Parts: sequence; structure tokens; C-alpha cells
Amino acid sequence: MLIVRQPARKKKQARGSPAWIVTFADLATLLLTFFILLLSFAEMDIEKYRAMANSMAVAFGSNQVLGDDIGGSPLTLIESDTVSLPEPLDTDTDEPVFIDERAESGAPTRIPAGVIELTSRMIRELEAEVASDALNVNYDENQVVIRFSEEATFRSGEASIKPEMLPIIDRVVEVLSGCTGDVLVAGYTDDRPISSGRYRSNWDLSAARAVSVVHELVLNRQVPAERVVAAGRAETNPLAPNDSEENRAKNRRVEIAIRDPQCADSLATGELPVEIVP
Repeated sequence: MLIVRQPARKKKQARGSPAWIVTFADLATLLLTFFILLLSFAEMDIEKYRAMANSMAVAFGSNQVLGDDIGGSPLTLIESDTVSLPEPLDTDTDEPVFIDERAESGAPTRIPAGVIELTSRMIRELEAEVASDALNVNYDENQVVIRFSEEATFRSGEASIKPEMLPIIDRVVEVLSGCTGDVLVAGYTDDRPISSGRYRSNWDLSAARAVSVVHELVLNRQVPAERVVAAGRAETNPLAPNDSEENRAKNRRVEIAIRDPQCADSLATGELPVEIVP
């Protein structure tokens, strides 16, 4: 009997990408994910940008001043106002329009030119300190407030000003000497009772810190002593609820408020219109 055997069929090779491409694709995907994460973590320092932009705008005589809430802007209305400078109210004049987004009425408010002038001078003089959050400059229709953080100005539980802050206060004095207006220096603490044999309470500590700043303001007599008043306010008027370490740090501060300032270069009109946006 004749047996015929068919030749064995060759197995077809699997078609497709080589095995190494899978590993390569996984690696590329992981790298892409890694760089996306890096990009998502990157943040622009808005505060320093705003401070620099404001100072440059003032230096070149521009009316376009950036503003934001109290948490971030070096140039803000007191207690978290928001301001902006879009277009002049009158096309025949160069008066900026400040918009207060808190207000509910549509009636215009007027910001004295002395307030705007002193605020601009302070920002120009203290640009680096504003950018570093050592202090900030705020204003409303009645006053300009320079707010010093406790961390930058005092050691914990002490009323002596840090040596590195003394030249900064001297620069504040130079600006104040060119403007009039009553000066109120107020010290504030958080709500935690102080544990110190030197100070009986937060009232004592806050008052002592305010007096330390007053001494520096009137030391060289550029600012007349009769213009200046010191006040200790302890934990009253907090900027934020005393419910976290971060908020307590905000509340521990010293403020220099200049009431109704008038500077040599203030506008002749004496007031700038502020349009209130409901």
C-alpha cells in the first residue's frame, strides 16, 4: 500500500509590532504623565508680579494699576476691597476711575488725591518689601495704611523691632515727611493669651509694639511727634478668624494709618472719582 504524506505546513509568523515597542510606549507615556504633573504643580508668583507691575506703572505715570483682594495685592482698598483703573471718567482729563466691587449702590465715591499720591509714593519706596510680603500698602477714601507682619517685624512675644526692619521704617519716615496727616500706629495680636513675665496680656504686648514703631517714626524729628498716636488693640479687629496658625499669623501685625494725607504733588482738584459697581 502506497502512503502519501503531505508536507507539513509552515506556521505563519504573527504580524504586528515588535515586542520592544510596547515597553517603549509605556516609557513614553510615563514621561508624558511626569511632565504634565510638573506643569500642573508650577505656579506663577502673582503677588510679586502685581507689586512689580504696580510700581512700574506708577513710575512711568501710567493710570493702569492692578488691584485684587487683600490676600494678594500690594495696592488694595482696606479690608479686602477690589479696585481697578479701566478708563478715565472724563476723556478731557486724565483722572482715573477706581471701581469698588463691594459696594451695593451706584453712587460714585470720591478718593482724595492725597490718598492716591501717598499710596503711590509708598509703593514706589517699598516695592521690594511689598513683593516679599513683609508689608503691604492699603487705602480707602479716608486714609492710607501700611501693614507690617509680625514675623517680619518682631520676634515672638517681644516688642523690640528686628534690626533689619529699622532701615525700612526710616524709608517710611522719609515719605511721611513730605506729606501731612495724622498718624495712628496700632498693634494687634491673635486671640491666644500671652505667656510672658514681662507683659500682662496681649493688650500690653500690642501697645508696646506700637510704641516701638512710634519711637522710630519720631526719632529724627522728620515726622512731628504731635502728629503721631500709639494704640494697643490686642486681638480686636482681626483680619481673619483665629481658627488656624496661618490666620493667627495674619492677625499679629502693626499698622501705620495716615489719616487725610496731603502731599505736595497731589492733584489740584483734591479728589478722584470712584465709581461704585453693585
